[in-house]
Amino acid sequence: MSDAPPREESWRTATRLVRGGIERSQFDETSEALYLTSGYVYGSAEEAQRAFKGEDKRYIYSRYANPTVTMFETRLAMLEGAEVCVATASGMAAVFAALASQLKAGDRVVASRALFGSCHYIISELLPCYGIETVLVDGTDLDQWKAALGQRTHCVFLETPSNPALEIIDLKAVCDLSHDAGACVIVDNVFATPILQKPFLFGADIVMYSATKHIDGQGRTLGGAILTNDLDFVDTYLTPFMRHTGPSLSPFNAWVLLKGLETLELRVRQHCVNSRDVAEFLSARNDVGRVLYPALPSHPQHELAMAQMSDGGNLVSFDIEGGREGAFRFLNALELIDISNNLGDAKSLITHPATTTHQRLEPEERARMGITDGLVRLSVGLEDPDDVKEDLDRALAAAKA
Repeated sequence: MSDAPPREESWRTATRLVRGGIERSQFDETSEALYLTSGYVYGSAEEAQRAFKGEDKRYIYSRYANPTVTMFETRLAMLEGAEVCVATASGMAAVFAALASQLKAGDRVVASRALFGSCHYIISELLPCYGIETVLVDGTDLDQWKAALGQRTHCVFLETPSNPALEIIDLKAVCDLSHDAGACVIVDNVFATPILQKPFLFGADIVMYSATKHIDGQGRTLGGAILTNDLDFVDTYLTPFMRHTGPSLSPFNAWVLLKGLETLELRVRQHCVNSRDVAEFLSARNDVGRVLYPALPSHPQHELAMAQMSDGGNLVSFDIEGGREGAFRFLNALELIDISNNLGDAKSLITHPATTTHQRLEPEERARMGITDGLVRLSVGLEDPDDVKEDLDRALAAAKA
């Protein structure tokens, strides 16, 4: 048996999450070092000149790159199976950078309608201000994708499962149609996480995350990431955009996210176990309307979801009787579950999308996205699921009183 250390390329997921990308300093620290520095020094003026001309590959300024951030990027790229990861200050910074870095006036973007509220704003309101044509389609309707992609398109943007109604988009079909139209496909994979779904396997060109969610997973910090195998996109568009507009991830946040990656698989797997338990509990009740959870056979796209994902994730959305008033009574009666618009946390969190994350949208647009006034989105945490179910039971009873 060889004494040679294992090659990183052969490491399995759990090992990559703990050891991927480690670069120890001369002090041989166990935990990844935290490099809190804005700049770097040079031994000579000539060395600085070579660095800025790109002749010497080294750290120049932490807006460009930083050793702690590099370790986070390398580890996440190994997990996703990507050539490159570029970390950003937040998930929305990742969304905007992935789009704005490669778009110009006259370009065309097609996106699924069911998007997180801020993503919807970028697609439907912000990009058109720059002369970019944007088209929204119902993501589950392949005929609408075919019609929208019948002409040349620069970018396609989608999230699956969607926020908050957990719609599932056929990734392979949409990627094939998009590539025929010349489009770069950007997939927001935050709900599925890199543990449960690999969009590159279905043809995605760019995968992005809000690392604030499951990757941190403990409500501590913000972060985002853009991953791709398209080196020309990175060199020609993304790197200059990041360097000159500055949405960089701080070294401290990168260090926190590195610690989050170490336990990501363990947490996500347990999230799924707990969420299925809670979803089945809600589905069995007669005082709850729709219960949306991809791993439940009752989900309208269950078979597609399970063909693309290895499990259902930790988001459960469901309708409370009595519209907004009933939903508010229910939310205000919760004692264990916190009202919060975050998700993917160790703590169970719940929000009312119509009045929070998607309140900017017109009622008609919310209705097209499946967001009723009674819909709530539950991010099931790592508590004992029986305690979560007891809290839901008490609050549902109070909502009817």
